[in-house]
Amino acid sequence: MKILPTTIQDLKVIEPDVFFDERGFFLESFNSSKFNEALNLDVHFVQDNHSYSKKGVLRGLHYQLAPKAQGKLVRVIQGEVFDVAVDLRQSSPTFGKWAGEILSADNKKQLWIPEGFAHGFLTLSDTAELLYKTTDFYSKDHEQAIIWDDKTIGIDWPMKDVSLSSKDKAALSFNKAKYFS
Repeated sequence: MKILPTTIQDLKVIEPDVFFDERGFFLESFNSSKFNEALNLDVHFVQDNHSYSKKGVLRGLHYQLAPKAQGKLVRVIQGEVFDVAVDLRQSSPTFGKWAGEILSADNKKQLWIPEGFAHGFLTLSDTAELLYKTTDFYSKDHEQAIIWDDKTIGIDWPMKDVSLSSKDKAALSFNKAKYFS
C-alpha cells in the first residue's frame, strides 16, 4: 500500500497493492493494522456505506459536527468520480481549502478523509458505486452540508450541469456553515 500526500495535511490518497494475473486481480481493500501503521493513527471504523449514482449526480458537501464527526475511507468499485474534501478545521493552515482526486474502479485509489472535513463527489461515468467506511455512525442531529458551488471555496468541478438532492440544493454557504475548532 502506498500513502500519497495531497495539498492538505492529513488528507491522503491510498493506492493499494493490486495483484493481477490471467484470472483477474486481488487486492486487500482494508487492513486495520497496515492502515493505522502507515498513517500513524488509531482509527476504528464502525459503519460501511454503499452509494450508487448516475452520471452528473453530485453528492455533498457533507459532514457531521462533533461529537459525531466522521472520518471516511472512500473507494469506487464501479465507475469513476471526482471526489473532494474541504478542510473545515479552523486551526488548520489549509482551513477552507479543498483537494480533489479522481477515484475509479480502474485506478483503485482510495481517499482517507479525517474528521474535520466536508466531503462530496461528482459521478463522471454513466454510473458509479462507492463504498466508504466511517469512524462514527450517521447522526441526523449532527449532519451538515455546504453548497457544492460555494464561491469562497471555489472547487473546480469537472462538470457544471449537475444533479442535486433537495437537501444539497438547500445547503449553506461556507461563510454560514459551522466549523471544527
